[in-house]
Amino acid sequence: MEPDEDLGLIADEIYANGDENTQRHRPIISSEQLDIEAYAALYSGRTKIMRLHFIADRCGNASMQLEALRMAYDEIKKGENTQLFREVVQKIDGRLGTNYGPDPAWADSVDRRADLRKEKLESELNAYRTNLIKESIRMGYNDFGDFYYAHGQLGEAFKNYVRTRDYCTTAKHIIHMCLNAILVSIEMGQFTHVTSYVSKAEQSQDALDAITVAKLRCAAGLAHLEAKKYKLAGRKFLEVGPELGNNYTEVIAPQDVATYGGLCALASFDRAELKSKVIDNINFRNFLELVPEIRELIHDFYTSHYASCLEYLGNLKVNLLLDIHLHDHVETLYDQIRSKALIQYTHPFVSVDLNMMANAFKTSVAGLEKELEALITDNQIQARIDSHNKILYARHADQRNATFQKVLQTGKEFDRDVRSMLLRANLLKHDYITRTSRKH
Repeated sequence: MEPDEDLGLIADEIYANGDENTQRHRPIISSEQLDIEAYAALYSGRTKIMRLHFIADRCGNASMQLEALRMAYDEIKKGENTQLFREVVQKIDGRLGTNYGPDPAWADSVDRRADLRKEKLESELNAYRTNLIKESIRMGYNDFGDFYYAHGQLGEAFKNYVRTRDYCTTAKHIIHMCLNAILVSIEMGQFTHVTSYVSKAEQSQDALDAITVAKLRCAAGLAHLEAKKYKLAGRKFLEVGPELGNNYTEVIAPQDVATYGGLCALASFDRAELKSKVIDNINFRNFLELVPEIRELIHDFYTSHYASCLEYLGNLKVNLLLDIHLHDHVETLYDQIRSKALIQYTHPFVSVDLNMMANAFKTSVAGLEKELEALITDNQIQARIDSHNKILYARHADQRNATFQKVLQTGKEFDRDVRSMLLRANLLKHDYITRTSRKH
C-alpha cells in the first residue's frame, strides 16, 4: 500500500488492522444468551410486559421463550389487563404447569372491579361537568385515561388523555397531558403523534425540568428511529442528560439510550462528529459505561480497528434483534456501519491490497469485491478494482492540476469579458449603433 502524505499518521494503524500480530490484544465479549430476568428488571409497567411478549414471539430458543412468558404472566397478574393475560396464557399452552394456566377466578374478579370502577368514574365525571369545575374535569378525564391504559384499551386511553387539553390551566398541566399522550402513542406505535406532542410540550420551556427534557428527547429519538432518520435519532439520544436515570423505565432504559444513540451515530455521523458528539460527550459517556460493548465498538471504529468493531457488532446482533424498537433497523444500521468502515479504510490510500483488506474485515476477497463494487457504483468510493491482481486503485483528484486549470479558465473568461467591454466602449464612442427601422 502507498499511503498519501497528509494521511500517513493514521495509515499505519489502519494497515496494522489486518495483521494479527500488531492488532490489540483485548478480549471480545462473547455472544451470550440474553439474561431475560436482568433485561426485564430494567423496565416497568406495560412496556416490560410487551418486551417480554416480543422476546417470546421472536426468539428461537424454547427455554428462553417459556422464561419470557413466565415472567410476563407474573407481571400481568400484578395489573388489571385481562385481555393480555388471556393472550399470554394461550401462548404458554400449559407448558409451564398448572400454576401458569388460565385463572378464570382472578380474571372475573378483575373484570367485575373494572366495571364498578368505570361506573364510579363516569358518575364523578358527570358531576364535575355539571358543576363546570375545570380542574376536576381535567382530573376526571385523566383518571379515565389511566383506567383504560391499565386495562389495555390504548385508543380510549389516548382519547381521554387528549381531552384534558381543553381543561389545562397551567403549563405543567399541558406537559403532563403531552407525556401521557406520548406514552400511549409509543405503545400504539403511532410515532407521528409522538413527534407532535413532543413539539407541543417543548413550547412550554419555562415549566420543563431536566428530567422532563430528557424524557422528551428520548421520545423524539424513538420517533426519528422509527422513521429511519438515523442521524436525527442519534442526535436526540446524544442530547439526553444524565438526569434521565431510571425515571422513564415505562418507555426506555438508560442502556437503550446508549445502544440506540451509539448505533445511529456510527451509521450516520462522519468522523469529526463521532469524535465531538459521541466520544468527547461527557453526558453520553455515562450512558456508554452501562453498555461497555457499545463503548468499545465505537472506540474501535474511530481508531480504525474494524475487525474488532465488526466482531462486537456480530456478537450483539442476536440480542438486538429481540429489541422491540430496534429489531426492524438492525440490518440497515449494520449495513451502513460496514459501508462506512470500508470507505474509511480505503480513503487514505492510493492503492489497497484486497487480500489484506479482506483479512481486516474477516471476509473473503470475492465478497469484499462485491461490497466495493456496490460502493463504487453508488459513487461512495472513488476507485477502480484490478480483479486480476486483487488491488483497489483510488482515483484521487489531482488538486494541484485542478487548481491550475481553474486559474487558466478564469483568466480566459476575464480576457474575453474585458475584450467585449472594450469593443462595446469603442462602438459607443464612434456612435456606431445600428437602429432598427420602424414599420408604419
